[in-house]
Amino acid sequence: MSNQSEPVKRFIAGAVCPACSEMDTIRMYQVDDVPHRECVACGYADTLDERGNSVPREIPTRVTIQPSSKPAATSHVAQFYPNPKLKKKD
Repeated sequence: MSNQSEPVKRFIAGAVCPACSEMDTIRMYQVDDVPHRECVACGYADTLDERGNSVPREIPTRVTIQPSSKPAATSHVAQFYPNPKLKKKD
């Protein structure tokens, strides 16, 4: 039986938030052995990779592009032919 409790969050002394530049507001915690950090002052949060580099979360916006599916198979190619009655006047 696994324990699904809140992870232990610890403040990092001397750490500076990359978003708001406040010192001593960063706390770190682990979820499934993946380190995360968050700022209690501005709400900045990111995940760290295995080398300790930041992997920031994407901020959802109105223009966030979602992966699209393939276009519908009902589309057709339209080909236009010039009208011989509409000749250009020289």
